[in-house]
Amino acid sequence: MSTARELRVGVVGVGQRAVLAEYANRPGYSRVVSCADPTERGRADARRLFGPEARIHDDYQAMVGDDLDAVFVFTPDYVHTGPVLFFLEQGVAVFVEKPMAISIEDCDAMLAAAKAKGVRLYVGHNLRHLPTLRTMRRLIDEGAIGQVRAVWCRHFVGHGGDYYFKDWHAERDKTTGLLLQKGAHDIDVIHWLAGGYSREVVGLGALTVYGDNPHRRGAGEPPAAERMPEWFDRTAWPPARLRDLNPTIDVEDLTMMTARLDNGVYMSYQQCHYTPDYWRNYTVIGDAGRLENFGDGIEGDPAVVRVWNEYRSGYRAEADLTLQIEPDSEERHGGADLRLVAEFLRFVREGGPTEISPLAAREAVAAGVAATASLREGGRPVPVPALDPDLAAYFAGNE
Repeated sequence: MSTARELRVGVVGVGQRAVLAEYANRPGYSRVVSCADPTERGRADARRLFGPEARIHDDYQAMVGDDLDAVFVFTPDYVHTGPVLFFLEQGVAVFVEKPMAISIEDCDAMLAAAKAKGVRLYVGHNLRHLPTLRTMRRLIDEGAIGQVRAVWCRHFVGHGGDYYFKDWHAERDKTTGLLLQKGAHDIDVIHWLAGGYSREVVGLGALTVYGDNPHRRGAGEPPAAERMPEWFDRTAWPPARLRDLNPTIDVEDLTMMTARLDNGVYMSYQQCHYTPDYWRNYTVIGDAGRLENFGDGIEGDPAVVRVWNEYRSGYRAEADLTLQIEPDSEERHGGADLRLVAEFLRFVREGGPTEISPLAAREAVAAGVAATASLREGGRPVPVPALDPDLAAYFAGNE
């Protein structure tokens, strides 16, 4: 592809995450020229976000005549697969929002199609570009805690009821479960920090709060507002007071998993959707120290990374090394979204290594699927199926 020509970019699904594609409007480098959404609201948002020059369709297949170089797929998770496979077949580079899909089979189909057509595929795991986590990864690479032996993550999902229990996220057939849908982010980060992928998992969890909430809409009744930011209720506390919940709620609101990775590292992940605070705490333990974040900096909130690695002691709040993390951008997610889109566009134009890996995105989904199966079967150990070796080798090379 010519490095001089402006990339022509499309957007499928103009919902809440479609604002990421605004970063692709870089005159002379790339421009959003085509959008598709089946709803009038989505098409109106496309006109607002991307201007009168963008062609607007109600069916993504109609975008094939718009001479696209790349496309962002921002549809709900359970309908990622159709447009991803369609555009890969057309030879168009694809950015698909995380999680990659809600089943292992769909992830593997995407990878197989990308390889067969030689088309670039990228998944929106923006946390790999978050300053806090990049600092942690750098410290690991520098040997600050020796060889990594374990990674733990506690995810406090404040406002989880508003985010995940008032629409399709609350339904198993549209998410598999929140241990996958929400957890894919964190599982990917854990794998990245640990340098390996889950091969055997155990999960436990239940629907502990929102299942007892009687304040649900009737079957077929839409939410009080069309989009989550409009129905978000910051005044409801405790979470059991939330109203207008989805008619069907059959996903767990409290989950945890443990796993053995293929490189001998062990991991633990815990997720709760009714905490008063909203942040992620990662702890990485090596054979010569420990590091941990306090605050994650995702919304520009304060964050520090602390390292204990000089001597043994009892409890001490003062670490041997404390690094204050400053967002390097005022853009969304501490600038991670901006860097995510920039990397995708560079990948489309030039190829080469990327921080984001479709292979790793598949492994995050596979671990989440296996852990969900485990928790729904009483916590039995479940193996995580490995990707076909030829596909794994292909995507390990950042194709």
